Parts: sequence; C-alpha cells; structure tokens
Amino acid sequence: MTQKKALVVRGGWEGHQPVEATELFLPFLRGNGYAVRVEESTDVYADAAEMAGTDLVVQCVTMSEITPEQLAGLSSAVTAGTGFTGWHGGIADSFRASSDYLHLVGGQFATHPGKEPCERRGEAEDNFLPHTVDITELGREHPVTAGIEDFELHTEQYWVLHDDLVDVLATTTHPTRPWHPWHRPVRSPAIWTRHWGAGRVVVTTPGHSLDVLQHPAVRTVIERGMLWATRTASAS
Repeated sequence: MTQKKALVVRGGWEGHQPVEATELFLPFLRGNGYAVRVEESTDVYADAAEMAGTDLVVQCVTMSEITPEQLAGLSSAVTAGTGFTGWHGGIADSFRASSDYLHLVGGQFATHPGKEPCERRGEAEDNFLPHTVDITELGREHPVTAGIEDFELHTEQYWVLHDDLVDVLATTTHPTRPWHPWHRPVRSPAIWTRHWGAGRVVVTTPGHSLDVLQHPAVRTVIERGMLWATRTASAS
C-alpha cells in the first residue's frame, strides 16, 4: 500500500500558536502511517508537483495573505482530491482578502462575541464565553462526529458566515444580550464538511488555544477529520 502524504502548513498570527498547535497532531498523523512534511509558509501551495502528490493538507495559518498562484495551487489540488482540514482561525480566518479562498472553504469567521463590557479587561479572555457545541442529526451519523455527544466549552465562540454547500455536523448558538446589536439567537456552524470537486474539506471552529485542542471531543473531531478528508482511492 502506498504511504499517504500529509502536508502541514502553519504560520500567520502567533496568538493561535501555530507551531505548538500543529505539533500536537504530528504524532497522530505519523502513527496512522502518514509521511508528514511541515512548511512554515504557503509557498508550497504553488508547487504543482508537490501538491499533486499530497493526500492531506492540514492548515494552521490565521489571517495572513496568500498569492493568486498559491491559492490556485491549493484549490486545484483540493478539486483533484487532496483533503483539506484545520481548526479555528487557522482555516476559518485565513486570507481575509481572498474571496476565492472563502469560496473553497465555505465559511468565514465574522466575530466572537465578548463578555459584558464592564467585565472586560483588555485581554483574550474578554472573548471567552461558556457555550455548547450541539451535534446535528447529520453529525450523529457522520464518521467525523458519530458517537460524540453535545459538549461544553469556555473559550471563543466563533460566529461564522457560510453558504449552503457546507454539511453542518455541529452548531453553536449565540444568545441575545443587552450589549449586542442582534435581536434573536443566532445559530452558527461549529463543525462542517464540504465536498469540492474530488476533494473533501473539514473545518472545526473550536481550537483557540492548546487546552481547547486537547479537549477530548475537539481533539477527536480534528483527528477523525484528518482521516476522513484524506484523498480517497476514487480520487487517486
């Protein structure tokens, strides 16, 4: 059997600890038989030969910029069957200036509502709220989330703008609060998949910090997502 090849691309905003976060998952990939290449920039996306031989891309690049050539390389690879996955801002808040990237991923970070203004101290924790991640009916049957029950987190709660081509495996609901301008609760996708050409995309929005990534449910979803997104035999 040919060994699967995983490409881990990390960088961007350091607040999401791209090196430390991705290092958490390298043993899992190697333990599941992947040959792993790690890159500290998106330059590799423009290498057509390398991307054609890659079965899975794990991206952790928050914000930052991507060139048209790099994005074309990534998009072409996914369309041809390369899997694409990641968590939190490393995939859902990447390359804000690129509408084509948004189109590939299917959802984009909009905000993470914060605490009551009088409770804020100018720190990251100002945006940490207790919330529930609710597994959908589809999610209860999908290989990425099957058997996982609804779970609680106390961290950033992503509000995501998305389209109808995503298959939502879990949601989270933003309640109304007197200091917020919206007038009814808003349900946002928290975990989703997307079929793009012959490729599979998996996005997990929890993952702001290492402790969240090590939450049993979050880690399980991310690891299963890597396996599920990997190029299938029919896409080879």
